[in-house]
Amino acid sequence: MQLKPLAKGRFRDQWQQHHDSIEKIMRQCITETKTVERHYKLMEQGQQVNELIYVSSGRISMGYTARNGRSFQLGTMTCDSQIFGEMEFFTQYLCQLDIIAEEPLSISIIHGDKLHEALVKTPQFALFFASAIAIDYQDTVDILTRRMLYPIAYNIAYDLYHQYLHDQPVEGFNRCYLEAERFATTDRVYRRAVKKLEDLALIKREKEGIIIQDLAGLKAFIAQ
Repeated sequence: MQLKPLAKGRFRDQWQQHHDSIEKIMRQCITETKTVERHYKLMEQGQQVNELIYVSSGRISMGYTARNGRSFQLGTMTCDSQIFGEMEFFTQYLCQLDIIAEEPLSISIIHGDKLHEALVKTPQFALFFASAIAIDYQDTVDILTRRMLYPIAYNIAYDLYHQYLHDQPVEGFNRCYLEAERFATTDRVYRRAVKKLEDLALIKREKEGIIIQDLAGLKAFIAQ
Protein backbone atom coordinates (compact mmCIF):
# COMPACT_ATOMS: atom_id res chain seq x y z
CA MET A 1 0.00 0.00 0.00
CA GLN A 2 1.00 3.62 -0.44
CA LEU A 3 1.27 6.26 2.27
CA LYS A 4 -0.08 8.93 -0.05
CA PRO A 5 -3.45 10.65 -0.46
CA LEU A 6 -5.57 7.99 -2.17
CA ALA A 7 -6.60 9.09 -5.66
CA LYS A 8 -9.44 6.58 -6.02
CA GLY A 9 -12.00 4.74 -3.94
CA ARG A 10 -15.02 5.72 -1.86
CA PHE A 11 -13.03 7.74 0.70
CA ARG A 12 -10.58 9.50 -1.63
CA ASP A 13 -11.85 13.02 -0.79
CA GLN A 14 -11.48 12.32 2.91
CA TRP A 15 -7.91 11.07 2.49
CA GLN A 16 -7.00 14.12 0.45
CA GLN A 17 -8.15 16.32 3.35
CA HIS A 18 -6.71 14.31 6.26
CA HIS A 19 -3.54 12.84 4.80
CA ASP A 20 -1.15 14.90 6.95
CA SER A 21 -2.63 13.49 10.15
CA ILE A 22 -2.55 9.94 8.74
CA GLU A 23 1.12 10.30 7.79
CA LYS A 24 1.96 11.76 11.21
CA ILE A 25 0.45 8.75 13.00
CA MET A 26 2.33 6.34 10.73
CA ARG A 27 5.67 8.07 11.26
CA GLN A 28 5.19 7.80 15.02
CA CYS A 29 5.19 4.00 14.54
CA ILE A 30 8.65 4.01 12.87
CA THR A 31 11.41 2.79 15.20
CA GLU A 32 14.42 2.50 12.86
CA THR A 33 15.70 3.75 9.51
CA LYS A 34 18.61 2.12 7.69
CA THR A 35 20.24 1.75 4.27
CA VAL A 36 20.27 -1.64 2.53
CA GLU A 37 22.21 -2.79 -0.53
CA ARG A 38 20.92 -4.05 -3.86
CA HIS A 39 19.50 -7.62 -3.71
CA TYR A 40 18.68 -7.26 0.01
CA LYS A 41 15.40 -9.00 0.87
CA LEU A 42 13.13 -6.53 2.59
CA MET A 43 10.76 -9.43 3.20
CA GLU A 44 11.10 -13.11 2.45
CA GLN A 45 8.53 -15.64 1.34
CA GLY A 46 7.50 -17.80 4.30
CA GLN A 47 8.68 -15.47 7.07
CA GLN A 48 6.56 -14.37 10.02
CA VAL A 49 5.81 -10.66 9.67
CA ASN A 50 6.01 -8.69 12.91
CA GLU A 51 7.18 -5.39 11.39
CA LEU A 52 6.22 -3.49 8.25
CA ILE A 53 8.70 -1.88 5.87
CA TYR A 54 8.36 1.68 4.56
CA VAL A 55 10.25 2.73 1.42
CA SER A 56 9.99 6.39 0.48
CA SER A 57 11.73 5.99 -2.91
CA GLY A 58 13.72 3.47 -4.91
CA ARG A 59 13.09 0.36 -6.97
CA ILE A 60 12.05 -3.08 -5.67
CA SER A 61 10.87 -6.34 -7.22
CA MET A 62 8.28 -8.85 -6.01
CA GLY A 63 8.27 -12.57 -6.78
CA TYR A 64 7.01 -15.98 -5.66
CA THR A 65 8.75 -19.36 -5.93
CA ALA A 66 6.70 -22.56 -5.81
CA ARG A 67 7.87 -25.83 -4.25
CA ASN A 68 8.40 -27.29 -7.71
CA GLY A 69 10.95 -24.56 -8.46
CA ARG A 70 8.80 -22.50 -10.80
CA SER A 71 8.83 -18.76 -10.23
CA PHE A 72 6.31 -16.01 -10.80
CA GLN A 73 7.42 -12.40 -10.87
CA LEU A 74 4.73 -9.86 -10.05
CA GLY A 75 7.07 -7.18 -11.41
CA THR A 76 9.11 -4.21 -10.28
CA MET A 77 7.94 -1.05 -8.59
CA THR A 78 9.42 2.41 -8.31
CA CYS A 79 8.42 3.17 -4.73
CA ASP A 80 6.73 6.41 -3.78
CA SER A 81 6.01 6.17 -0.04
CA GLN A 82 5.30 2.44 -0.24
CA ILE A 83 4.52 0.17 2.73
CA PHE A 84 5.08 -3.59 2.60
CA GLY A 85 3.75 -6.32 4.88
CA GLU A 86 0.36 -4.78 5.67
CA MET A 87 -1.63 -7.82 4.46
CA GLU A 88 0.39 -10.23 6.60
CA PHE A 89 0.20 -7.82 9.55
CA PHE A 90 -3.60 -8.05 9.56
CA THR A 91 -3.96 -11.75 8.71
CA GLN A 92 -0.89 -13.07 10.59
CA TYR A 93 -0.26 -15.30 7.56
CA LEU A 94 3.33 -15.95 6.53
CA CYS A 95 4.83 -13.56 3.97
CA GLN A 96 3.66 -14.50 0.47
CA LEU A 97 6.34 -12.83 -1.67
CA ASP A 98 10.02 -12.03 -1.74
CA ILE A 99 10.38 -8.24 -1.73
CA ILE A 100 13.88 -7.47 -3.07
CA ALA A 101 15.78 -4.20 -3.38
CA GLU A 102 16.75 -3.59 -7.01
CA GLU A 103 19.11 -0.78 -5.92
CA PRO A 104 20.46 0.58 -2.61
CA LEU A 105 17.50 1.78 -0.53
CA SER A 106 16.76 3.71 2.61
CA ILE A 107 14.07 1.79 4.51
CA SER A 108 12.17 2.44 7.72
CA ILE A 109 10.90 -0.21 10.14
CA ILE A 110 7.30 0.19 11.32
CA HIS A 111 6.93 -1.43 14.75
CA GLY A 112 4.03 -3.90 14.80
CA ASP A 113 2.89 -3.23 18.37
CA LYS A 114 2.96 0.55 17.86
CA LEU A 115 0.95 0.19 14.66
CA HIS A 116 -1.54 -2.12 16.36
CA GLU A 117 -2.06 0.45 19.12
CA ALA A 118 -2.49 3.31 16.63
CA LEU A 119 -5.08 1.39 14.60
CA VAL A 120 -7.15 0.57 17.70
CA LYS A 121 -6.86 4.10 19.08
CA THR A 122 -7.67 5.94 15.83
CA PRO A 123 -10.50 4.38 13.77
CA GLN A 124 -9.88 6.86 10.93
CA PHE A 125 -6.32 5.49 10.62
CA ALA A 126 -7.70 1.94 10.43
CA LEU A 127 -10.17 3.03 7.75
CA PHE A 128 -7.29 4.45 5.70
CA PHE A 129 -5.50 1.07 5.90
CA ALA A 130 -8.67 -0.73 4.83
CA SER A 131 -9.14 1.56 1.83
CA ALA A 132 -5.50 1.31 0.68
CA ILE A 133 -5.40 -2.48 1.11
CA ALA A 134 -8.66 -2.93 -0.82
CA ILE A 135 -7.33 -0.93 -3.77
CA ASP A 136 -4.05 -2.90 -3.84
CA TYR A 137 -5.94 -6.19 -3.54
CA GLN A 138 -8.15 -5.49 -6.54
CA ASP A 139 -5.22 -4.24 -8.64
CA THR A 140 -3.31 -7.45 -7.85
CA VAL A 141 -6.26 -9.75 -8.56
CA ASP A 142 -6.77 -7.95 -11.88
CA ILE A 143 -3.16 -8.70 -12.87
CA LEU A 144 -3.31 -12.36 -11.78
CA THR A 145 -6.64 -13.17 -13.46
CA ARG A 146 -5.54 -11.54 -16.70
CA ARG A 147 -2.29 -13.56 -16.62
CA MET A 148 -4.25 -16.80 -16.13
CA LEU A 149 -7.09 -16.31 -18.60
CA TYR A 150 -5.59 -14.55 -21.61
CA PRO A 151 -2.86 -15.63 -24.09
CA ILE A 152 0.73 -14.52 -23.48
CA ALA A 153 0.78 -12.27 -26.55
CA TYR A 154 -2.35 -10.46 -25.34
CA ASN A 155 -0.85 -9.94 -21.88
CA ILE A 156 2.40 -8.56 -23.32
CA ALA A 157 0.45 -6.19 -25.59
CA TYR A 158 -1.80 -5.09 -22.72
CA ASP A 159 1.20 -4.50 -20.48
CA LEU A 160 3.06 -2.45 -23.10
CA TYR A 161 -0.01 -0.33 -23.84
CA HIS A 162 -0.63 0.45 -20.18
CA GLN A 163 3.03 1.18 -19.60
CA TYR A 164 2.60 3.78 -22.34
CA LEU A 165 -0.41 5.18 -20.42
CA HIS A 166 1.63 5.17 -17.17
CA ASP A 167 -1.20 3.55 -15.24
CA GLN A 168 0.38 0.22 -14.36
CA PRO A 169 0.75 -0.56 -10.62
CA VAL A 170 3.91 -2.56 -11.40
CA GLU A 171 6.58 -2.49 -14.13
CA GLY A 172 8.71 -5.04 -15.94
CA PHE A 173 12.32 -6.26 -16.15
CA ASN A 174 15.10 -5.83 -18.69
CA ARG A 175 15.93 -9.55 -18.84
CA CYS A 176 13.83 -11.91 -20.96
CA TYR A 177 13.76 -14.81 -18.48
CA LEU A 178 12.41 -12.50 -15.75
CA GLU A 179 9.80 -11.09 -18.13
CA ALA A 180 8.83 -14.69 -18.95
CA GLU A 181 8.35 -15.37 -15.22
CA ARG A 182 6.29 -12.17 -14.94
CA PHE A 183 3.89 -13.61 -17.53
CA ALA A 184 3.99 -17.03 -15.81
CA THR A 185 5.59 -18.81 -18.74
CA THR A 186 8.91 -20.06 -20.09
CA ASP A 187 11.54 -18.01 -21.87
CA ARG A 188 10.84 -19.88 -25.14
CA VAL A 189 7.08 -19.25 -25.03
CA TYR A 190 7.63 -15.60 -24.08
CA ARG A 191 9.98 -15.02 -27.03
CA ARG A 192 7.51 -16.68 -29.40
CA ALA A 193 4.71 -14.39 -28.20
CA VAL A 194 6.93 -11.33 -28.64
CA LYS A 195 7.77 -12.47 -32.18
CA LYS A 196 4.05 -12.78 -32.96
CA LEU A 197 3.57 -9.12 -32.03
CA GLU A 198 6.66 -8.20 -34.06
CA ASP A 199 5.32 -10.06 -37.11
CA LEU A 200 2.12 -8.03 -36.81
CA ALA A 201 4.32 -4.88 -36.84
CA LEU A 202 2.86 -3.79 -33.50
CA ILE A 203 6.16 -3.70 -31.61
CA LYS A 204 9.88 -3.93 -32.23
CA ARG A 205 12.82 -4.99 -30.13
CA GLU A 206 15.66 -2.55 -29.65
CA LYS A 207 18.73 -2.49 -27.43
CA GLU A 208 16.86 -0.73 -24.61
CA GLY A 209 13.96 -3.20 -24.81
CA ILE A 210 10.59 -3.60 -26.53
CA ILE A 211 9.01 -0.44 -27.91
CA ILE A 212 5.59 0.16 -29.49
CA GLN A 213 5.72 0.51 -33.26
CA ASP A 214 1.99 0.89 -33.99
CA LEU A 215 0.06 2.33 -31.04
CA ALA A 216 -3.36 2.30 -32.74
CA GLY A 217 -2.77 -1.25 -33.96
CA LEU A 218 -1.71 -2.40 -30.50
CA LYS A 219 -4.84 -0.87 -28.97
CA ALA A 220 -6.99 -2.61 -31.59
CA PHE A 221 -5.22 -5.94 -30.93
CA ILE A 222 -6.07 -5.66 -27.21
CA ALA A 223 -9.69 -4.77 -27.99
CA GLN A 224 -10.25 -7.82 -30.21
